Amino acid sequence: MAATEIRVWDPFIRIAHWLIAAGVLLNWFTDEPLWLHTWVGYLIAGLVIARVLWGFTGPEHARFVSFLRGPRSVFDYLAGLVRFSSRRYVGHSPAGGAMIVALLFMIAVTAGTGMANLAADRGEGPLSGIIAKVERPPRVPSQRRPPLLIKEVHETMANITLFLVVLHVGGVVLASLAHRENLVLAMVTGRKRAE
Repeated sequence: MAATEIRVWDPFIRIAHWLIAAGVLLNWFTDEPLWLHTWVGYLIAGLVIARVLWGFTGPEHARFVSFLRGPRSVFDYLAGLVRFSSRRYVGHSPAGGAMIVALLFMIAVTAGTGMANLAADRGEGPLSGIIAKVERPPRVPSQRRPPLLIKEVHETMANITLFLVVLHVGGVVLASLAHRENLVLAMVTGRKRAE
């Protein structure tokens, strides 16, 4: 007899998840043309804001209160996961919940530093009224201009975000194997095996 499936992830969670993932990867691999990088960054920032709001107002499994746990729960879950003995969760596991918060935070910081860089470098974007454009000496053809510090911070945040993405994918693969459940497919269909 086939196991009963239940709906866990609502359409907004699934669509936002895949759009944010695609946008982060697109922007990490391409910074030109700048207009595309910028507008994808705005889309990602808007989706992160919407996801945070949905974390307080959305359905049960989308709400932060349903999956945020303390550090001990996260470490206990991870310790069990590597031994394939951790408890299965219908919604997010403690480690999954912690990763959601970490990714949302780092993506928001990356988007914010990107907007700050755009304002400082070109005097454009939503932060241009707050952050003054940095006047730099004219470019000498034989010399390369040093990058702005905010650009270096933005790139560092993007690299940390990508590292978290790699950890997230690794965790999804490990949890899928440990619990004999295709978590990637569940984020596409919204359905998981009932307990």
